[in-house]
Amino acid sequence: MPEKITYSEGQLIENQDCESLEDVKISKPVNAEIAPETQELANGNAEQAPTTRLYKRRWVILFLFSAYSMCNSFQWIQYGIINNIFMKFYNVTSFTIDWMSMIYMCTYIPLIFPVTWLLDKKGLRVIALLGSALNSVGAWIKTGSVRPDLLGVTFFGQFVCSAAQVFILGMPSRIASVWFGSEEVSTACSIAVFGNQLGIAVGFLIPPLLVPNMDDFDELAHHVSIMFYGTAAMATLLFILVIFVFQEQPRLPPSKAKAAIQAISSEQYSYLQSILKLIRNPPFILLIVTYGINTGCFYAVSTLLNKMVIAHYPGEEINAGRIGLTIVISGMVGSLICGIWLDKTKSYKKTTLIVYVMSLVGMVVYAFTLNLGYLWVVFITAGSLGFFMTGYLPLGFEFAVELTYPESEGTSSGLLNMAAQVFGIIFTISQGKIIDNFGTLPGNIFLSVFLLLGTIMTGFIKADLRRQKANQSAEPTRPEGDLQDSASSPVIIKEEKL
Repeated sequence: MPEKITYSEGQLIENQDCESLEDVKISKPVNAEIAPETQELANGNAEQAPTTRLYKRRWVILFLFSAYSMCNSFQWIQYGIINNIFMKFYNVTSFTIDWMSMIYMCTYIPLIFPVTWLLDKKGLRVIALLGSALNSVGAWIKTGSVRPDLLGVTFFGQFVCSAAQVFILGMPSRIASVWFGSEEVSTACSIAVFGNQLGIAVGFLIPPLLVPNMDDFDELAHHVSIMFYGTAAMATLLFILVIFVFQEQPRLPPSKAKAAIQAISSEQYSYLQSILKLIRNPPFILLIVTYGINTGCFYAVSTLLNKMVIAHYPGEEINAGRIGLTIVISGMVGSLICGIWLDKTKSYKKTTLIVYVMSLVGMVVYAFTLNLGYLWVVFITAGSLGFFMTGYLPLGFEFAVELTYPESEGTSSGLLNMAAQVFGIIFTISQGKIIDNFGTLPGNIFLSVFLLLGTIMTGFIKADLRRQKANQSAEPTRPEGDLQDSASSPVIIKEEKL
């Protein structure tokens, strides 16, 4: 891609590789006097193109990402929700099957930094291709593990899928920022997270239906293979769609805040300096810990749900899956409502705190009603828990972007998810051991104590909404052809070829 010519503070800075007027970028500060020849250079294109624009293609990109994210998260939970069946099939302990879920968390921690670096250097399309490709490869590896003596093969396939997850989890806020305007960015992020949640919901529902609990190992292997081959076919189809459909970025930025970030040259950006700025940001550090606690609790509940339900309702594997489905479906509704609410009100701190408090309340109610003997009560309490706990996920992403602007959305989201994986491993192992030795009630109270701590810490987060300030200091996105100079923001007259 050709280098740009940048005009700033009355100086024209030229880079040698600029080939045409399409590669000119002018940043005009308040009261700057532009040289006549530079003004003439700018006017030729400035009258024809807007500074920002929203493209209809953004919705295609968003829903395609949601689809392959859904496929990946389905593979995360497909073992755990029928834990007892896979224990019997592979002749292993419950803790071994729990590792099919925890491997996703363990893989994320060491890989997140190189992946976010690659995201900053190569962009969305490369990350999307790698994520969807690994997801497909991992699914096909698992099709070769449908024998009781091939646990190692299925674990390796799950490991490859867990590597794909690293290229997926931190993308929602980045896709929303790159493709969507300031009035819809939170809703877009919620829809992107929605795909991941939908995959978990399908993962709770489908495996118990496809793989019934039976003693005939040949018949059981047949049912497992149907699930594995169906998943592999879907993952491959989505990978092909990503190859031909997924686009790096729009030709013009969707918002003034994104335009300002794009005006920073790659030479000025340092990944290491970005990381250092983030870890020196006290509100963001508090958010990392609180997000990790809340999401870690969700991971633990999802992984151990089969064990908790079967402990009080033996033989109810299918209903355990339906309870998990209820948790996630209600959480998807919560995510969308929270996203729309944030776009309308911009009340990040207040909304996050309220949702966190209600997650704590939902966890306590779920803990004390699980053993009452009424499945319909568990459905209601689990659904209420899911509405707030799962609905919190996009809130954390968007709040992080606000607190850390103009740092990379992928980096901030990556750090949030890394904390979630660390707490998820700790909570899953600890709660599993507590349930084995003391029962489900002490295990759920254990999580409730940490949610109380997270609620208190959330109250201390300072709401420094930097991205909103950047957008408010400039005019809103204008339709194509309606360009007016803005003294307070860059006027971008460059259109990059895709």
